[in-house]
Amino acid sequence: MSLSSREIRLKSRPLGAPTADNFELAEVTVSDPGPGEVQVKNQWMTVDPYMRGRMSDRKSYVPPFQIGEALQGGAIGEVVASNAPGFAPGDTVSSMFGWREAFNAPAAALQKLDTRGLPPQAFLGVAGMTGLTAYVGLIKIAALKPGDVVFVSAAAGAVGSVVCQIAKLHGHTVIGSAGGAEKVAFLKHIGVDAAIDYKAEPDLTAALAKAAPNGIDVYFDNVGGDHLNAALAVANKSARFALCGMISQYNSATGPVGPSNLILAVGKCLRLEGFIVSNHFDLMPDYLDHLAGWIKAGQIKWNESVEDGIERAPAAFLKLFSGENMGKMLVKLG
Repeated sequence: MSLSSREIRLKSRPLGAPTADNFELAEVTVSDPGPGEVQVKNQWMTVDPYMRGRMSDRKSYVPPFQIGEALQGGAIGEVVASNAPGFAPGDTVSSMFGWREAFNAPAAALQKLDTRGLPPQAFLGVAGMTGLTAYVGLIKIAALKPGDVVFVSAAAGAVGSVVCQIAKLHGHTVIGSAGGAEKVAFLKHIGVDAAIDYKAEPDLTAALAKAAPNGIDVYFDNVGGDHLNAALAVANKSARFALCGMISQYNSATGPVGPSNLILAVGKCLRLEGFIVSNHFDLMPDYLDHLAGWIKAGQIKWNESVEDGIERAPAAFLKLFSGENMGKMLVKLG
């Protein structure tokens, strides 16, 4: 069937922090699906900090978004028409065709979901790449060891809050950093041992040293900048850093700034390892098996910040950089 669909396109490339002017709303007609194609109406889409990098025309681990074309990102939708075996109307599917209300795609670009009793949008967050990122970073990259003290930046965010809870479920002392009293209260609610409100601290390094008088053994980095400096200063010998993201650097008009005390990594014999979750999809079944048990036991909590309507997608994305989201930032389309 032919459908009318609205989509968000990249209008111009941001210089520094993105603004609403970098996006445009367009309306298109989605024709009947061709041979081997499936037609999907999106119900949910995600916005994520990594998308900022794709708005710049530079070489990276994923190609840049193109001017005048719809952006891309994780989405959950319902099949409305199918011209491909294995998919039928009513199926719930995940894709990377977010930022649009409806689309046609080859069957190979879709994944049929067994929601396991969870709300579908959870597969854009705790049960999707967000949760897997936390799991991979802690278990594989940081290689948790008994007795580790774990420091997490952006700890009330979508990834960070799952990191904190997985570390606690493994019996570790967890220190989380977040901005504002509401986020600090959430960290205490999910069992974090010490919560730092970085917006209220004149000296983040001193605050971390106070929270971790015996040093930290693992740092899960979502922020970079001052947080990475503080972690380097307070790290114990042979500490492991899982470098997941550095949102404090993404909007720099002059380029990212490295930590001024990186030399400490030498004397302390630190291991700093960056990772991209898409290189570790083989661990998703293992993660989902663990997650199912944790959820059944009531041991995992998650928050969602939701904007309604495709036209609100740019605003939802911009809120990531002003820290207005609590947990996973989503856009409800259906």
